[in-house]
Amino acid sequence: MARKRSAYESAGVSIEAGNRAVELMRQAVQSTYTPAVLAGIGSFGGVFDVSRLKEYRASALVASTDGVGTKTKIAAAMRRYRTIGHDIVNHSVNDILVQGAEPLFFLDYIASDHLDPEMVAEVVAGIAEACRQAGCVLLGGETAEMPGVYAPGEFDLVGTIVGVVEREEMLPRRDLRAGDLLLGFPSSGPHTNGYSLIRRVFADIPLEREFDGIGRLGEALLAPHRSYLGLVRRLREKIAIKALAHITGGGFFDNIPRILPAELDARIDAGAWEVPPLFRLIQQKGGVDAAEMYHVFNMGIGMVAVVAREDAEPALELENELKIIGELVPGRRQVILIGAEM
Repeated sequence: MARKRSAYESAGVSIEAGNRAVELMRQAVQSTYTPAVLAGIGSFGGVFDVSRLKEYRASALVASTDGVGTKTKIAAAMRRYRTIGHDIVNHSVNDILVQGAEPLFFLDYIASDHLDPEMVAEVVAGIAEACRQAGCVLLGGETAEMPGVYAPGEFDLVGTIVGVVEREEMLPRRDLRAGDLLLGFPSSGPHTNGYSLIRRVFADIPLEREFDGIGRLGEALLAPHRSYLGLVRRLREKIAIKALAHITGGGFFDNIPRILPAELDARIDAGAWEVPPLFRLIQQKGGVDAAEMYHVFNMGIGMVAVVAREDAEPALELENELKIIGELVPGRRQVILIGAEM
């Protein structure tokens, strides 16, 4: 005898699908656990033992929430979901890294019109992989099935991260001065920003199409947001980083001023690095002027560090992928971009 659908299922929500999603993701989530996890998946709230914070002299917690945005539509179109799990974790890790924080734990939120347990499990598997790489616990999360709120096939992915830093080691430092140099860290692509524009530009182009220097378009657009945690850790063992800016939404013009004192500008030479072909393609196909490109996208530089002039060369010797892309000059907390073909 066929099982009778419940009234809730008739309204578009399946409790069984939610339970199946939890079971499918359980192993991935638990793979991130450390002895600090006192209660995790299945609990009403994740519980994290903060006794390790006693190791700090004067600790501060740093928290951030963000989403993957419309990059989810590229993932859905290609039915490739694991990489956006990396996106949400790595983006969040970078956001607290700019204040000098090390990640402690992460929570995710996945909402859709109709819960696909296998899709959710694939996203969470990517989240768990990225958490393990960052030494971060996936402490909990939520899946929400909301027919009528999301269109069929649509979903959203959001994450919250909590990290810790010694208060005396928080960034940015207060000793930024004219003459300090800007180091650019290469990105892995658009990361998680500008995808509404990207989707409009490529609306009539199949994601399977290949371009010279780019490869398959869909693969390039789904390249995971790069985490800079390991790179920054290595640099901080050798030099003093004065400030870090994560080049996310708002590009160079909105993100770098967030770390500047009122009396300094950041002068950036756009010719100091080679802009990846994907950004050139977006600019060409979309007819986007150069100023807007640097205001929307990272243009191949995913993070910028401010260092004393004498620390730049040791940094380059340690990490040869870094580029000196500019310097701090007297000003009014603005970005001066030169050589960008504006």
